[in-house]
Amino acid sequence: MKNLKTLLLIAVFTLGVNGFTNAQKIAHVDYQRVIDNMPETRALGTTLEKLGKSYQTEIEGLKKKLDAKVQKYTAEQATQTETTNTQRAQEVQQDKARFDQAQQAAYQEMQKRQAQDLEPIVLKAENAIKAIAAAKGILYVFDAKSLIVKQGEDLYGAATTKLNLLKDRAAQQPAR
Repeated sequence: MKNLKTLLLIAVFTLGVNGFTNAQKIAHVDYQRVIDNMPETRALGTTLEKLGKSYQTEIEGLKKKLDAKVQKYTAEQATQTETTNTQRAQEVQQDKARFDQAQQAAYQEMQKRQAQDLEPIVLKAENAIKAIAAAKGILYVFDAKSLIVKQGEDLYGAATTKLNLLKDRAAQQPAR
């Protein structure tokens, strides 16, 4: 009987220790915050902003040329023949189509560039989080944004050290 109690006590203690150990093998991290605060992400944002301004300047130039042509043709419409006006209308439509195409191409290029340049940044973050988890003996890492209760270990501090993360940017105030 005494052996049975001892055996039961050992089993309960072992299960309790295993339960405690397993609980320590789960952690969380705000993954988007890690990505956002990586120096590479901030540099990419600056690069994309410059590229966007370049495209915007180019597109605004096309728009000004198109608007000037429309104004000129509209002002001269009464003094031109119907054939000339028809040709000019087609010319304006073609210019408008080129303008729309340039806008769409710029947008697509920006999206492509962002996805392409963000991929190695995301991979670096994932590898760092995996390395941190492995070093701490953590089996599962969840994204903190999707958790309701966050009592496990937060890996953001370790990721900050490993990836040399920058400080959070101040929240932008809405325009009034």
